[in-house]
Amino acid sequence: MINRVLVWILATILLTTASSGHAQTPFYQGKTVTIVVGYLAGDGYDIWSRLLAAHLGKHIPGTPNMVAQNMPGAGSMIAANYIYNVAKPDGLTIGSIGPSLYLDQLVGKKEVQFEWAKFGWVGSTENTPWLLYMKTDTPYKTIEDVRKAKQPPKCSATGTGTSGHFVPKLLEEALAAKFTLVMGYRGGAEQDLAFERGEVVCRSISIPTFFAREPFITWRKSNLVRILMQTGRKRDPKMPDVPTIHELMNEYKTPAPIRGLVTAILASGDLGRPFITPPGVPAERLKILRDAFRKTMADQAFLADVKTRRLEVDPDFGEDLETIAKEAVNQPRDIVERMKKLLGE
Repeated sequence: MINRVLVWILATILLTTASSGHAQTPFYQGKTVTIVVGYLAGDGYDIWSRLLAAHLGKHIPGTPNMVAQNMPGAGSMIAANYIYNVAKPDGLTIGSIGPSLYLDQLVGKKEVQFEWAKFGWVGSTENTPWLLYMKTDTPYKTIEDVRKAKQPPKCSATGTGTSGHFVPKLLEEALAAKFTLVMGYRGGAEQDLAFERGEVVCRSISIPTFFAREPFITWRKSNLVRILMQTGRKRDPKMPDVPTIHELMNEYKTPAPIRGLVTAILASGDLGRPFITPPGVPAERLKILRDAFRKTMADQAFLADVKTRRLEVDPDFGEDLETIAKEAVNQPRDIVERMKKLLGE
């Protein structure tokens, strides 16, 4: 009888120990986290995603493997729809998408299959005000030249809800500067080739990307491009002679309602380069990813890799992005109606 009791006690201890050990095993141990990148390899979003993939895992309990997978198309709309509707909400999928896709939601684009505010927001590696560059061998030396031109310059864009689309549209609305948009490129590399071949002569892109990577570094050195405008509130120190859109609106006396529209649309720059999860990821796993992202942004090895890429870290964190995202889609009706007229094509 005593032996049976001892056996029962030992078995109970072993089961309890095994159960406790299992409960303490980190969820992410032995697993792989995939960063789905909504752009082509080599684009700014891809570069940041691969930098993050190289360092984020060591800050996640369980040290999961990290991989980046490109899913380009429609200005990252394809990736956003996939993350929202297909990817499992288990904390093993992170998305890297454009910060302005909410504009397509606001104007009612049928391609939108997500609710912007319901994504899980992990963090952003940098703020992304934009600029508009122009080929130097064109007659468009200033925004005033574009305003007066009989033939509008051709600018490239991947799709709606991207800076390549909405920045020229804003310049048309706010400054009466006409552009012809050539849409449908899958990513930056295709647009770069189109520019070099002369299919297009202009494009709007984020300021950090323009000053960090090729071919823009070579283009600047060879005087192939000039910058006509930037969207920040203040002039970037790297472009002290380039006017901001706000300065230009003052010069051309843009009406207040249109200024409100410009402000609402350019607010997407505050989301920077967002990393998101599918909706419904358990709160504790989203917190793990957010905490890991925050630690990565201060990781000296990560910062060294960023520096070698000529990039600069200017992060925002998940809780703040969540607030910005909710505010972005909570626009007054009159602003939304103006957006529909401007961007709903």
